Amino acid sequence: MKNILLIVSLICCFQVSFAQKTSAYQDGEWFKFEMSYSNFLKAGNATLEVNETSLNGKPVYHVVGKGWTTGAIKWFFKVKDRYESYIDKETGMPHKFIRKIDEGGHTKDIQINFDHYKQEALVENKKRKTVKTVATEKDVQDMVSAFYYLRNNYDTDKIKVDEIVSLNMFFDEENYNFKLKFLGRETIDTEFGRIKTLRFRPYVMAGRVFKEQESLTLWVSADDNKIPLKIKADLAVGSLQANLEAFKGLKHSFQIEFD
Repeated sequence: MKNILLIVSLICCFQVSFAQKTSAYQDGEWFKFEMSYSNFLKAGNATLEVNETSLNGKPVYHVVGKGWTTGAIKWFFKVKDRYESYIDKETGMPHKFIRKIDEGGHTKDIQINFDHYKQEALVENKKRKTVKTVATEKDVQDMVSAFYYLRNNYDTDKIKVDEIVSLNMFFDEENYNFKLKFLGRETIDTEFGRIKTLRFRPYVMAGRVFKEQESLTLWVSADDNKIPLKIKADLAVGSLQANLEAFKGLKHSFQIEFD
């Protein structure tokens, strides 16, 4: 069950259109997701949490994402992942990103400091004890900060079916041009009731983890919160589904349809 949190964190890239004027989130927001393998075997959990703090004298949102395997799966493939992003409260740009993972013995411990003026990233690989500077694209986001940045800049009224959008992202030591397609609007059943959603199809790298480029489908609440509700992923072996099972600290009312 590699990349269990990565699959959830990919939801951060699924919205691009700059019009929303009010912030979609606030200090204290928290999500918890439950993962299932091949739609029957519980695979693990993941959380995302937002807290206000300061970094080098600047007010920031400190976002922490965690992912871990549970149940029978953890006995033969244990995952413990932690992702952190320090996001500027005014610009929504990331100042620092941390990725510390252990996936079945495969470990990484990377810290990235962004200089958006110079368009550079200082990448410290603590496991390999190396430090290097890598050129970045304009307005680059990390895989966590993008979720929160784009939630604040997404006009759900103007997006069109089959519209493809892209985002500059920096992950580990590389720049990515992430693309996704908007599939339409759909009302789905969730743990909390029936909810109107926006459905997306991101383009991912086919190979060891994902079965095809179009292996992921996700559903995001069609309200001012832009909550990630559900993800389905076809993997190279089996499939993975993630569902939001708990939340707190939402800034806006959560729109639920009642029969």
